[in-house]
Amino acid sequence: MRREGWLIYHRNSLDKKTQEQRDRELAASLTADNIELLPYLPYLVQDIFELGSSPADMEELLRANTDIGPWYRVLDLACGKGAVSLYLAAKFGCSVKGVDFMRDFVDEANRHSTEKFLDRLCVFEWQDANISVESERGYDLVILGAAGNILGNLNQTIHKLRQTVRRGGYILIDDAYSTDHERTPYHTWQNWLDAFSNNNVKYVAHKTFAGDKLEQINFTNQQMIIRRAEELKHQHPELTELFDNYVYSQQNEIDELEGDLIPLTWLLVKE
Repeated sequence: MRREGWLIYHRNSLDKKTQEQRDRELAASLTADNIELLPYLPYLVQDIFELGSSPADMEELLRANTDIGPWYRVLDLACGKGAVSLYLAAKFGCSVKGVDFMRDFVDEANRHSTEKFLDRLCVFEWQDANISVESERGYDLVILGAAGNILGNLNQTIHKLRQTVRRGGYILIDDAYSTDHERTPYHTWQNWLDAFSNNNVKYVAHKTFAGDKLEQINFTNQQMIIRRAEELKHQHPELTELFDNYVYSQQNEIDELEGDLIPLTWLLVKE
């Protein structure tokens, strides 16, 4: 599952076109084609804590290639339920600020933070990642996990992330590249490398996420979504088609991820 956890922040300050555009992008980030699904998305994914990114893969990349420790300040954009933030804080003792504009996700992140006694290290805020990325500065590490195009196109995304970290600071991006660009809208490996070069960030390492582990996680998550969709169909029979379409779109994305797409996490450094 891919996701970006934000809704419209300060709606009164946005014109109708911008509101609708951002709502569509949020829905798409959770593999939903219809913005009517937005109120139901937290229910549909309530059983899934790690919404796309692998915290363990990020730990491995950071441990092998950086000096991360308690002295690190980390920004986790579109942090979802806080899975990555909480994991890294527990492993390295670093301080993490997570922002997301799915209110239910932020509430859950704060609850987990308290339960795990990590609330002195982790702060979670209900905020639009587009606003945070324009104001947050000086971090040692910024993370954009399974968040797609919420910050714009590929070059815009890299540029905006680069602004949030100090010189020599790191960037983690969980995404995917396509082995057959003719069949998918995803970027190729070379597209990614060109974007890094264009924005003065250096590729350090990457870790792919594929094989049996990916298939098992996808299958388990899809079964949980199907169960919640069936519950919603009983509660709202008039919206049966809406929920069925969501399940269908989720399966389509799984098929892509297990086909021509290679999910991976990039580790970059700001030059």
